[in-house]
Amino acid sequence: MTSMLKNSGLLVLAAGGIYASYLTQGVVQEALAMKRFGVEQERFPYLKALNGIQSVACFLWAAVLLLIVGQKKDAKLPPFWAYWKPGVTNSIGPACGFEALKSISYPAQVLAKSCKMVPVMIMGTLVGGKRYSTIEYLCVGLIAGGVSLFASQSSAKVERRLAAPNAPLGYFLCFLNLAMDGYTNATQDAIHEKYRDSTALYTMCWMNFWCGLYYIVYLFGVTTTGTDLFRFCLVHQEAAWDLLLFCLCGAVGQLFIFYTIRRFGSLVTTIVTTTRKFFNILLSVLWVGNPLLTQQWVAVGLVFSGLLTSTYVKTRRRAAKPHVKKE
Repeated sequence: MTSMLKNSGLLVLAAGGIYASYLTQGVVQEALAMKRFGVEQERFPYLKALNGIQSVACFLWAAVLLLIVGQKKDAKLPPFWAYWKPGVTNSIGPACGFEALKSISYPAQVLAKSCKMVPVMIMGTLVGGKRYSTIEYLCVGLIAGGVSLFASQSSAKVERRLAAPNAPLGYFLCFLNLAMDGYTNATQDAIHEKYRDSTALYTMCWMNFWCGLYYIVYLFGVTTTGTDLFRFCLVHQEAAWDLLLFCLCGAVGQLFIFYTIRRFGSLVTTIVTTTRKFFNILLSVLWVGNPLLTQQWVAVGLVFSGLLTSTYVKTRRRAAKPHVKKE
């Protein structure tokens, strides 16, 4: 009984940490996309750099924690350069997602990025020859139909607040984000399969190291975006505080996610992060003032019904698998 209460308390704490971190980060991210700064009412034009700034902050955060916590002496860990390939796609993908906020609303972006299983199942069927259950195809239909319904019409008030309204471009950038995430996840899985002793904190450290490195080269070497962003923050200190809060939420949120995966498993983490996205949309409507049309609320319901049903099906399938005892 005491153990159950302890686990329940830890789950509430972990889920609360994920919710608090990413709901706050969502509000800040949307504010940076829509807010106007200063007397001249300037927009924040560096959305694609957000992922780079967050990567540097998360790398420093994870590196300090690794030094404090340490690693097992005999642990078989991947070399830090093993993460350079997924680091590329993890740099480009989220940048596309951030850039999409210039063209579509934050709720639309969250909804579109919730559909990772759609391209996975399509590619699995066409390329891998995989077969899925009828209910899984039904879930994909609900998700795809919900996103299509959401995108078919939007509030005029929301569109006026966007920097450059362009729904096809915005959803295309979200699709690129999903495709890049798919490669990143597959590559990370291959690394973890080869190096079983790799920890979530170790992965967080070196993934963010490579992402941060690529962005530093891009922001300060290839372009002048980094120095331009620095000047913008000096002039508009409110933007600098927003960036600091954005990075802090990302670093803390990643730790809570990694802790939840390690303590309660990926399934519980998926349920928490999926439901969190719904509350991100709700917060955008109630707090930021982005109204949704009736059909868009129906679309949100379709998408999350598909996502939660899919999670339930996977739970039943895992529970039904026989456990083979090792001799």
